[in-house]
Amino acid sequence: MTPGLQDILDLEQIEVHVFRGRSRPTAATRTFGGEVASQALVAAGRTAPADRPVHSLHAYFLRPGDPGEPILYTVDAIRDGRTFTTRRVVAVQRGEPIFHLSASFAVVEEGFAHQRPQLDAPDPDDLPTAAQTLEHADERSRTWLTRISEAFPLELRFPDELPRFATVRGERRDPHQRLWLRSAQPLDDEPLIHACAATYASDLLLLSSALPPHGVVIDDPGVLLASLDHAVWFHAPFRADEWLLYDQEGTWAGGSRALCRGRFFDRHGTLVASVVQEGLVRVTPRPGSSGTPGSPGE
Repeated sequence: MTPGLQDILDLEQIEVHVFRGRSRPTAATRTFGGEVASQALVAAGRTAPADRPVHSLHAYFLRPGDPGEPILYTVDAIRDGRTFTTRRVVAVQRGEPIFHLSASFAVVEEGFAHQRPQLDAPDPDDLPTAAQTLEHADERSRTWLTRISEAFPLELRFPDELPRFATVRGERRDPHQRLWLRSAQPLDDEPLIHACAATYASDLLLLSSALPPHGVVIDDPGVLLASLDHAVWFHAPFRADEWLLYDQEGTWAGGSRALCRGRFFDRHGTLVASVVQEGLVRVTPRPGSSGTPGSPGE
């Protein structure tokens, strides 16, 4: 049976500050970045006081992970203050660090409250399922979306036409895309698990939001995307096994890198988390081309 998110986030504790995680069986040649980030946050959270939920994480992807090998997570208890707790985690595989995370946990306090962005999307129950979306997609996009649906333990629904569909038709779109998502299986009630599940999902498709203006899609030959650094801020309690809207925008691209922003809203319109990621977006011109990628539908 394919493991769900709860299984992915269930780490083995080897020592007080050392944990071991395993990747899901996959045909991919490198471990999904969201998987490493979410497991590292589990390790950090297991050493933090239970009454201090995580409020932010900042991470760097150093080397590709091997999905066929276990990953060791070593936690450094940097600080335990009166209000804030800080943890640093290094993920190691075959004796080399592949990922570094700093996470901050804090006592819940009362204070000013507002949110500028507002939820403006159709309710997920009014949208077609991912399988129904496949019925209206081109053959190449059907193959891609089927692979996405099978590779990740998440249920997905799309409030708009995915920009990649337009790209395959030879059209260019703004660097923006949205998707409703939730864990495909129920999760435990522990708030840390839901924060880690959202961290897992936060790496899904985010870098691809920078591609629509440039006429390429994530699975084009010669297109290489890789997460470089990643940050998540958690604003309000939520459940990751209930629908969350993930609003993604590629705000800048240049120098073979892109900066993308994401916002998670719950179904009631509360902004529950914000994401920023910089990633490698490298395109190798096709042989005989002028250096500008052609239409991926060619």
